[in-house]
Amino acid sequence: MKIRIFLPAILLLAVGLLSQSCVSNKKYAALQSDYNKSLDTNSKLKQSWQITQQELAGSRSRVQSLEEQIAAAKSNAAGLQDALNKCLAGSNQGNVNISKLADQITASDKYIQHLVDLKNKSDSLNQILTNNLTRSLTPDESKDVNVKVLKGVVYISLSDNMLYQSGKYLISPTAGSILSKVAKIINDYSTYDVLVEGNTDNVPISQTNIRNNWDLSALRASSVVQTLQTTYNVDPKRLTAGGRGEFNPIADNTTDFGKSQNRRTEIIITPKLDQFMTLIGKPAPASN
Repeated sequence: MKIRIFLPAILLLAVGLLSQSCVSNKKYAALQSDYNKSLDTNSKLKQSWQITQQELAGSRSRVQSLEEQIAAAKSNAAGLQDALNKCLAGSNQGNVNISKLADQITASDKYIQHLVDLKNKSDSLNQILTNNLTRSLTPDESKDVNVKVLKGVVYISLSDNMLYQSGKYLISPTAGSILSKVAKIINDYSTYDVLVEGNTDNVPISQTNIRNNWDLSALRASSVVQTLQTTYNVDPKRLTAGGRGEFNPIADNTTDFGKSQNRRTEIIITPKLDQFMTLIGKPAPASN
């Protein structure tokens, strides 16, 4: 009886175990499939996470780079602003310097114009005297007369052909025409001093009563001075006679033309500075 009862129980137990074994395999397979899917999903998630981490790291790097660029840009902007401020400050100083320079240029222009005006006055005086002296001269006489103004001094240069005979110091009869015109100029401006200078070439003089060219030049100047005094009523207090011999040449003594230029008498009229500057501003004295 015990054996009969035991066998069926064993069989039932075995059948139950087999049944449970079959059910577990199915579940296992399902679970295994789910597990595999989970592994796959997890792998994908892990891969996605890694990519995300890489992208995040790249973003952080870009953010850091941008922050550095922003900081550099701010620093550069601050530097530019500082430079601009200095530039503006320098520009203001520059404007002051430019203003001073403009004033200096204006003053310089005025001074230059002043000098130009003085030169124009000097040139005008020269022209006035030249016209007064040469207005009655013939073309041939004009060739032997030279009038110029240097530093406010009027020079009237006359060749010896117009005044003297060769090697002589006495005034020739034909010199009266030109000396009368010179005397008219001198008497018109009666406050001016007059210096008469004789000049010769370098050819030695051979007159027995004249030692050398010093004597000849001084005697010629003295003749002109005395003629201006006695014949044309020039105040002798205004007159000075001087001789420079051969030592004040204006041309080359190696040529005949140069020698003729050096043989001259210069009548030097020296006005006071204020007279010189105002001379051309008033009409010349009326002639008789």
